[in-house]
Amino acid sequence: MKKKIRWVTAFLAAVILLSIPITALADPEPPIPMLDFVRSARNPQETALSLQVLLILTILTLAPSILIMMTSFIRIVIVFSFVRSGLGTQQIPPNQVLIGLALFITFFVMAPVFDDINKNAIQPYMREEITTQEALQLAQKPLRDFMFRQTREKDLALFLYHAKLQNQVRTLDDVPTYVLIPAFIISELKTAFQMGFIIFVPFLVIDMIVASTLMSMGMLMLPPVMISLPFKILLFVMVDGWNLVVSSLLSSFH
Repeated sequence: MKKKIRWVTAFLAAVILLSIPITALADPEPPIPMLDFVRSARNPQETALSLQVLLILTILTLAPSILIMMTSFIRIVIVFSFVRSGLGTQQIPPNQVLIGLALFITFFVMAPVFDDINKNAIQPYMREEITTQEALQLAQKPLRDFMFRQTREKDLALFLYHAKLQNQVRTLDDVPTYVLIPAFIISELKTAFQMGFIIFVPFLVIDMIVASTLMSMGMLMLPPVMISLPFKILLFVMVDGWNLVVSSLLSSFH
């Protein structure tokens, strides 16, 4: 009897489910949110605010390039690359270590410049004491002063000549930033290559001595680089090479 009741109950449940429309059993469509934060500016103040936000986002996008090309990072990372190439240790230290060390030394060298920018530009702007344009001008000044100190007159004159501004510039304040930046970069490249040449000389001497010794012993099949590598590492460690290189780099920024 109980078994028949179960079959009847199951049959009625199936009939009820089949009689319900399929659309009633389907989940309701999830609501699609509509973003309505983009609208036309209602007054000139909102237009100016939108342009300021766009300018700030642009600066944040260019921040890595500014950090690399307008600071001491160029010279430091190139000199470190010369050290590794002179030692002949291939990927030791790894690129991550060299770039990380170059970044921290860059922050150390540029700390007075960054403090000046924060004190005279960022903090007054956050307190709404100056406008965005005034903040940008105040932020450029210490950075421009740093680049002027590292830029050679010959490189600066080169870009002024090709920009046809050599007759319009009377003081450093008259030099446009778009002229100063490439002049600073090629000056940093020359300084870095000069330091790299000096670093290469002792390692080159060791390679020549080892190669001459192997040739005199008739060991022509033995790669001189394999024999000279331990001697170059030993020399670099005995003279405390990293301390000398970093000390020379810090002293080179005037």
